[in-house]
Amino acid sequence: MIRACKYLFIVVFFLTCLSSAAFSFDGPLQINNLYPIFLHADQPYLEKADIENSVSFGLSHSSTYTVESSRDWDISLDMEITELSFRYKRIINNLFEFDLDIPVLVLSGGFMDAALEDYHDAFGFPDYGRKDRPHNDFLYEVRKDGNIIIRGKTGTRLGDIRLAVKKPLMSADDYVLSIRGDIEVPVSSAEKGYSNGSLDTGFSMLFDKRISDSTMTYWNLGAVFPGDVKGHEDLDLKNYINGGLAVETRLRRNLNLIVQLHGQSEIYPDTGISAVDGRTFFIALGGRYYSGNSNYELSLTEDLNTSGSPDFIINFTYKHLL
Repeated sequence: MIRACKYLFIVVFFLTCLSSAAFSFDGPLQINNLYPIFLHADQPYLEKADIENSVSFGLSHSSTYTVESSRDWDISLDMEITELSFRYKRIINNLFEFDLDIPVLVLSGGFMDAALEDYHDAFGFPDYGRKDRPHNDFLYEVRKDGNIIIRGKTGTRLGDIRLAVKKPLMSADDYVLSIRGDIEVPVSSAEKGYSNGSLDTGFSMLFDKRISDSTMTYWNLGAVFPGDVKGHEDLDLKNYINGGLAVETRLRRNLNLIVQLHGQSEIYPDTGISAVDGRTFFIALGGRYYSGNSNYELSLTEDLNTSGSPDFIINFTYKHLL
């Protein structure tokens, strides 16, 4: 983890040394944590502090493998999740930004197990027992004291819908400071793993700081207050803090590089399973191509400490400024 952070700061230092003509920036990569038992707990995106009118469509695909037990818990996650997201942002009376986020979740056994096995073998990476299960076989169960809480089902359903308001507090030529609050409304089945069945709330402080004409940084720090999981039995989730840093810099005309680090504290009660109990850190690297009032971004996200996040997330997002 420490080594990964050192690499990130080296990249950030290099990017801030680049120079170019002034140009527009569009914020952090639009990805959130798709770890199956956390994704419905109001998982935040890193956000820019500046407000905008826009509509965007995102496609994310992730793979997760956690099949572990402790004295009291059995958590079995062997699956791939695809998220199709629609996000709408509108500035109201030049005072604040209203956000609407509607996700569609596809839970499945996937198609990537053989490729991941070859990848782990080629580089000597541990597979955490993935070889012990059939390829692309869906498994999603959470049990406590032998009692089922979540028994996930394959299929396609709406995820929880998020409503948010962002309000700028201070701004100047080279920085913007804003506050953002949100609620996440349950619309799907908690028993089948598509929701937690409860209302979640969160808030965050957002800070954009221009480093040079060609480089912008984005800083986020927030807290989330998730509701209980209303599964086959109720499960209390912890309030958690989250934060992150993203750097966007121009590589060439119309093409930007974005690198970001995101972390969050524990969400589940203590389970005795390290893949669930540890703090979550993941790093993302991507590019964004600008074309008029639209842009396209492609990114890859990797977990840094194999706790509380998928093995990887691939994301493609299209955004149009209104």
